[in-house]
Amino acid sequence: MHLYLKLLLIAGLSTAGCNQSASSNQSAADTSTAPVAEQQVETANGIAFRKDAALAFVSKTGADTLRKIDIQLAETDPQREDGLMYRKSMTDDQGMLFVFPDMEERSFWMKNTYISLDIIYIDDKMEIVSIQKYATPLSEQSLPSFKKAQYVLEVNGGFCDKYHIGYGDKIAYKK
Repeated sequence: MHLYLKLLLIAGLSTAGCNQSASSNQSAADTSTAPVAEQQVETANGIAFRKDAALAFVSKTGADTLRKIDIQLAETDPQREDGLMYRKSMTDDQGMLFVFPDMEERSFWMKNTYISLDIIYIDDKMEIVSIQKYATPLSEQSLPSFKKAQYVLEVNGGFCDKYHIGYGDKIAYKK
């Protein structure tokens, strides 16, 4: 069985209720304006979370689902540029997955980001290749991947330690 499908089955992400994007095959390089339903909404507590998909962390062996979270996707240049800036809070079952069209070394920073984050770099095989833990809010320090990555997942600072997420673990997500 194809590894990706096996991971999805293990993670149990094929349940009803997951949001379906009208254009799930939209190019990651598409820089068009997001539809109104996908634009960010500002609340008294900062930018509101928008659930686009469900994601599971799967152990290196593929035998265990370590944790499941809801994710907001950042697939276009404007979405990736905004990221989690101006968010004032995020729960432990939420994160943002940045989807890039190619594999390359990446670097993120915390400019205008008010919450501490763990920044998880993931390759094209959905394997975690690098983690920057407890990133300092509002810092402009570069936080590099040190390895090529196609995906970057941002979760609350301390998430990886709390749920024992590490190098070699994998992710699986479904819109």
